[in-house]
Amino acid sequence: MYHIKISTHFSSAHSLRYYRGKCEKLHGHNWKVEVTVEARELDDLGMVMDFKDLKSAVNEVLQELDHAYLNDLPYFREHNPSSEEIARYLYLRVKERVSRDGRRVHEVRVWETDTACAVYFERK
Repeated sequence: MYHIKISTHFSSAHSLRYYRGKCEKLHGHNWKVEVTVEARELDDLGMVMDFKDLKSAVNEVLQELDHAYLNDLPYFREHNPSSEEIARYLYLRVKERVSRDGRRVHEVRVWETDTACAVYFERK
């Protein structure tokens, strides 16, 4: 099994509904995002996929979130904008763009601080 991973970031604000504590108030993060893609076989160029194409797919999705109030976005009106839900949202949106030809999104990590992250993946 082969894995490739890219790291990037975005900035946004959110407030956690029904949370008791500071995070129920409007606040923001500079989120770090890691996306890992896997494949059993390499393509004709000896790659899982071109890093440039993976970065482009991830950046398309991040444009929806960057400098946004996440609670206002349709997905996060129904799902609390926690790190876990942000990781799931990114996984599903990137999956639409890159999963084909024997490759799939392995996992998405979303870091809200340097020491705390959430991970989303689907079982095979």
